[in-house]
Amino acid sequence: MLFSRSLLVLGLLGTVTFGCARRQKADIPEAKSVTVAPPPAAMPKAAARDLTDVMTDELKLLPDQQTKVRAILSGTVKKVNDARQQNAGNQTALQTELRKINAESEGELKAVLTPTQYKDYQAKKRQIQAQMQARRSTK
Repeated sequence: MLFSRSLLVLGLLGTVTFGCARRQKADIPEAKSVTVAPPPAAMPKAAARDLTDVMTDELKLLPDQQTKVRAILSGTVKKVNDARQQNAGNQTALQTELRKINAESEGELKAVLTPTQYKDYQAKKRQIQAQMQARRSTK
């Protein structure tokens, strides 16, 4: 569940980063005080395996692609966990680092997947994330 949350966060961060529109100052509501929850615990290493399994089913990965995707996702999990430790008190720095990690991971996946598989991956990201959440909630 933590890995799926992190993927969701990374996906949302990408959407926010590239999908923001400029607003007039009058359109921005006044900021309200909110309590920020502490960052979630480290993502389990099994998350990369589980996500690879879902991607294998959804994208029909070949065995060599599956091995490469699992290595990419395992590396991503390690980088995310390291970034959380290094930036525990600095949410802005953590978000910046997570965006960087997400961009690197996406580039590596694009190099491993065929153009058709990558296009399907982009189209099915939310579905894949939902499947990951379902897997985590049943464990």
